[in-house]
Amino acid sequence: MHVFVTGATGWVGSAVVRELIGAGHQVTGLARSADKATALAATGVGVLLATLDDADALRAAAAAADAVVHTAFNHDFSRFMESCEQDRRVIETLASALSGSARPLLVTSGLSGLPRGATEATRTNPAMPRKSEAEARASAERGVRVATVRLAPSVHGLGDHGFVSFLIRLAKQKGVSAYIGDGQNCWSGVFRLDAARVYRLALEQGVTEPVYHAVADEAVPFKAIAELIGRRLNLPVAPRDREHFGWFANMAGADMSVSSARTRALLGWTPQGPHLLADLDQPGYYAD
Repeated sequence: MHVFVTGATGWVGSAVVRELIGAGHQVTGLARSADKATALAATGVGVLLATLDDADALRAAAAAADAVVHTAFNHDFSRFMESCEQDRRVIETLASALSGSARPLLVTSGLSGLPRGATEATRTNPAMPRKSEAEARASAERGVRVATVRLAPSVHGLGDHGFVSFLIRLAKQKGVSAYIGDGQNCWSGVFRLDAARVYRLALEQGVTEPVYHAVADEAVPFKAIAELIGRRLNLPVAPRDREHFGWFANMAGADMSVSSARTRALLGWTPQGPHLLADLDQPGYYAD
């Protein structure tokens, strides 16, 4: 297949590109700057130099592809609502280019707003600000073959600059590795390369489901993550109030643990990378 990938230079998107190329597919990747475009081209990938606001360019690239994977998202949390609306518009644009065809679109979302133990069939809370999945479902109702890949809150691996890396930085700054309440709210985790395989397998099997869960560790207590960070940094581990976490408080106190049994069965997906706590026990995560 010829696959158009947004976020092709990002943490998840670059792994998806690598996975697709390794399986013999052709990839065109979106890059928003000249330096990122140069780096992407050096991997043998076709490049579209544009931004998420270049609707005509996105539409044309999607129309020229056999499948589309949308992993891009602006993670400037000071503009979170604007980023959510931008994401919705991008999905609408990509879906419009595939309308009337059987060519699939995979979009990306998280686990926020899902109850503990949710399955792929569980609907997200419609009040959640991120509308990735809602827009995907709306596009499906218009006849587009589209599905959502729900990512675990920790898509881990050395080089990760995501949520766990934020917790490590916060612990260094505050002198304590903290959790909220009793710390028994659970997160899910998935190794980055395992997550990428979910996208490839879903595309190769024709995107037959509305939702896939890229989740390997289904329930890791937040306190266990804090304890590991504290041990690695030789810092105390203790409960703290929500103010300690600032903008991250909702994530730190959330329970984001779901089942991926259906995804595993349908795709024949067996995670192969290290589990979350084992991966986070590497010294590379804690180097300044």
